[in-house]
Amino acid sequence: MSFHPVEQAPGRLNRSELAVPGSQPQMFEKAAQSDVDVIFLDLEDAVAPDEKLQARKNIIKALNEIDWGKKSMSIRINGLDTHYMYRDVVDIVEQAGERLDLIMIPKVGTAADVYAVDMMVTQIEDAKGYKKRIGFEHIIETALGMQNVTEIAAASKRNESLHFGVADYAASTRARTTIIGGVNPDYSVLTDPAEDGSRDIHWGDMWHYALARMVVAARANGLRPIDGPFGDFSDPEGYKAAAKRAAVLGCEGKWAIHPSQVVLANEVMSPSEGEVDRANRILSAMADAEAAGKGAVSLDGRLIDYASIRQAEVLIEKVKQIAAA
Repeated sequence: MSFHPVEQAPGRLNRSELAVPGSQPQMFEKAAQSDVDVIFLDLEDAVAPDEKLQARKNIIKALNEIDWGKKSMSIRINGLDTHYMYRDVVDIVEQAGERLDLIMIPKVGTAADVYAVDMMVTQIEDAKGYKKRIGFEHIIETALGMQNVTEIAAASKRNESLHFGVADYAASTRARTTIIGGVNPDYSVLTDPAEDGSRDIHWGDMWHYALARMVVAARANGLRPIDGPFGDFSDPEGYKAAAKRAAVLGCEGKWAIHPSQVVLANEVMSPSEGEVDRANRILSAMADAEAAGKGAVSLDGRLIDYASIRQAEVLIEKVKQIAAA
């Protein structure tokens, strides 16, 4: 391990994160009763300009009056390039900051963007005498943000997670697609002709590089990497496939833009019984090996060593986290 320690963000359960428009308060109670881990009440893309003020009032009222249980509560503020943002932060943190766990900052482009919001939130918390510090979630959804993702990830002690905003990222990079997440048939490999002249097409994941780069920046700074939206909520299998790809890369959660996607995210982002069983067997086998003075042993025909212990411990810790929720 490096001599440089990586300080981990708070161990918040973040398998699923449900987007709820602040302009639709009739959806708040249903969200509060769901099995989602994190809820973000949205003031940005899901809210029309003439509804911004009322949405802000709705969120303040909801944070103060609704029983959200153990769920982590976040707000997605408007962008720093709008005149709505400062009042989003000031009004909500001043009037409902004690129930607010996180602030989601959209379209983060530079570390200075994070610093600006951090300064505002710190002054409000100090003035109000809040004991709890609000964490930050950052959406990486522009070419500028992806270019500066490493600096953004390290920009504040409040940082907890990075989220991949696939739709705006596609627009920013001028990707030739209009879908939100998922795969594209044009992003594929055509094999050379076989002897009979036939050729196979292998689809790829056009978001692989961006998501993998974000995961590295997040993990190198002790943050949670979270995959963003999957637009076709009528395609649960497509959603699960996208979530599995993200999980394999190291993401520990995924957005739900529809309540039906919450159970899918929780399922994919939770360790399976088989994975838990193998992790426990790895820990047991390595404990026996250590007692025998060995640093590596074989389990099921595969080499396991101290790196295997670290992998297994991460999985078992996730199981404990889920059980405590």
